Amino acid sequence: MTSYVFSADQDHLDRARVHAWLAEESYWAKGRPRDKQESAIDHSLNFGMYVADESGVPAAQVAYARVVTDHTTFAWLADVFVDTSHRGTGLGKELITNVLAALEPMELRRVLLKTNDAHGLYEQYGFAPVKAPGDWMVHGTQ
Repeated sequence: MTSYVFSADQDHLDRARVHAWLAEESYWAKGRPRDKQESAIDHSLNFGMYVADESGVPAAQVAYARVVTDHTTFAWLADVFVDTSHRGTGLGKELITNVLAALEPMELRRVLLKTNDAHGLYEQYGFAPVKAPGDWMVHGTQ
């Protein structure tokens, strides 16, 4: 049985793997240039799930999530990705549980995300459709 470990330590990130997942396999960041991904990582909180080695230390990265936040009132959960070979193991749920636990001490008023296909997953963690979508606006591409 594979043992996984969560880490918010940016030093554990496999930046090349994260970029490949997002730029090549995701529907929302397909084609994202490596320099843009590096900047996104550098200016965000980053979280990963890793296969643990024998001593429980993060080894190979198998999932990623990024949070953009002011650390006080607002956060945007983005770029959540689980390696295809590790899907269906509960790893995504473990990742989201740990990310939300890491954000909890900030006592944020609002955590947003956008998804085309995982509404059921996020609803399990208290996410819901925006109550007044007509109040929200966006500048740039949608």
